[in-house]
Amino acid sequence: MSKGIVLLAAGGTGGHVFPAEALAYKLKDRGYSVHLVTDSRAERYAGKFPADEIHVVPSATIGSKSPVAVTRSLWTLWSGMRAAKKLIARLKPVVVVGFGGYPTVPPLMAATRLGVPSMIHEQNAVMGRANKVLASRVQAIAGGFLPEGGGQFPDKTVTTGNPVRPAIIEAAKVPYSSSNPGEPFNLVVFGGSQGAQYFSHAMPTAISLLEDGLRDRLRITQQVRPEDMGMMSTCVAQLKMAADTAPFFTDMAERLAAAHLVICRSGASTVSEISVIGRPAILVPYPHALDHDQAANAAALAATGGAKVIPQAELSPEKIASILTHVMNDPEKLARMAAAAKQAGKPDAANLLADMVEAIAARRTIAEFKGKRA
Repeated sequence: MSKGIVLLAAGGTGGHVFPAEALAYKLKDRGYSVHLVTDSRAERYAGKFPADEIHVVPSATIGSKSPVAVTRSLWTLWSGMRAAKKLIARLKPVVVVGFGGYPTVPPLMAATRLGVPSMIHEQNAVMGRANKVLASRVQAIAGGFLPEGGGQFPDKTVTTGNPVRPAIIEAAKVPYSSSNPGEPFNLVVFGGSQGAQYFSHAMPTAISLLEDGLRDRLRITQQVRPEDMGMMSTCVAQLKMAADTAPFFTDMAERLAAAHLVICRSGASTVSEISVIGRPAILVPYPHALDHDQAANAAALAATGGAKVIPQAELSPEKIASILTHVMNDPEKLARMAAAAKQAGKPDAANLLADMVEAIAARRTIAEFKGKRA
């Protein structure tokens, strides 16, 4: 018999959906029925998200200064909240959990107005706009990087970490193995679509600047946009690089586990996965990220000693070549960074988040929840 329905609300992007998906599996294992409410982009993951039902509620973001556009968005949000109220009244969930993105606003606003226990999870070190709107209304805030006891709502914020994929948990079992001078050196380079474009242009030039002995040691895995594959293939052939390049790797968790160094963007999921596995990283925050959340995520890991943060504007091919030259000749430094990253990782984030959801569903306060954890 089900313990009740948990209604998860998430925007239709991977950064919001993946933590919700990880939580959904844990809650179903604990005997809950899980429903997902989102926007019309749900079709992309409806087949794999472990929800008993997926509901689409109208929503919109207020990003335009046009009075007509603002009025249209407000009407859509009002319509979405009416639809969410009807949905919640019908489902009678024991708790509603939001994961950010504008589609979470109507269901969470409806839940708080109906007196249904509610909470939000913020993946980044800087709270997103949707969660900022909801933070004062919900009973609890779970944070991927938000400091516990800090921020605007210290009394109801718990740092749970970001739930990571099962493949990452498996990869975390592989201990870091140093590459000594003369031995193969595994370098993993990846980013989002914009990140992949930047690295596709910067990395070949950087590799060409290395001494022959260092270049011969490199074994590179690099994410490359489809439109850049031809250019990268030419560079790989000319430099005689030992490289695997592709738009997407299905075995990225295993490749990260084998990495001696990672160069990448600093989205919340990326930073969480690197820290759980425990690999040294050069983090290059996407400079146009909204609210500069990638810079804040990167700073959180760098503060532990597990990563070095370099703004894109300062990361020339010459700088990359210099970094590689130094770290490939200093395996002890990379080993220390790997250990620091691992210590910062939160592999049990999904379980802790599920504990928190159950506490809020039982109408316990965050003070009671923290006291039970202590």
